[in-house]
Amino acid sequence: MMAAFGCSAFLVFLAGVPAARAAELRVMSTVALTATLDDLKPKFESATGHKLTIIYSVIADLKKRIQDGETADVMLLSRAALDDLQAQGKVASGSIANVASSSVAVAARAGAPKPDISTTDALKRTLLAGKSVVYADPAKGGASGVHFAKMLERLGIADEMKAKTILVPGAQAAEVVSKGDAELGVAMASEIVPIPGAQLVGLLPGDLGMMLVFSAGIGPTSGDSTAAKALIQFITSPAGAAVLKSKGMDPA
Repeated sequence: MMAAFGCSAFLVFLAGVPAARAAELRVMSTVALTATLDDLKPKFESATGHKLTIIYSVIADLKKRIQDGETADVMLLSRAALDDLQAQGKVASGSIANVASSSVAVAARAGAPKPDISTTDALKRTLLAGKSVVYADPAKGGASGVHFAKMLERLGIADEMKAKTILVPGAQAAEVVSKGDAELGVAMASEIVPIPGAQLVGLLPGDLGMMLVFSAGIGPTSGDSTAAKALIQFITSPAGAAVLKSKGMDPA
């Protein structure tokens, strides 16, 4: 009830903010925030009259595109990527705001017994005993896939896992698990929680884990920085935080 009240109050606030014109905002976002932004987009558009065009991809791809000259009114990437881009003049100085964090986690099909991943040894046994595992192709630059591939090397089981590994280009691991096409999946928790038919088993244990902080920044050539700021304010509002949490994120 409080979340609903907070959302209504914030929408009323946004609707009351004077705007010279409705803006068309281009947003470049990590796939880890897909479920959150797909939920918030129509609410923001309805409250403000602004329109959002959202481009989703993995962080490494978006960062390269921005470095190569592509831009957006609002960029939602990891904090590290945005800090680097700001140093290069690709993000407006002082515009970065933390949004949420998420950690690399393991997924299984909903209703299936949860495997033991509570310790390093338990996770290793589970992976070796499993029939298949799906994760983001490290060659595509997805953060969870890059991290998991390095973790397999660290555990000394990379070669043993190759024959039962399925690679996906982005955030599709939980979907593959939900369809029964893989027994286990590895992805950011925020890419698992929203998927019907998949369940979050848990985070990678101990020092095998990895958490990413996701942030928002404004493009240096944004045509409407006021509208861009309003979008970031909406995402980081109590209403936005409630949506982030429901999608497996830890709000900032």
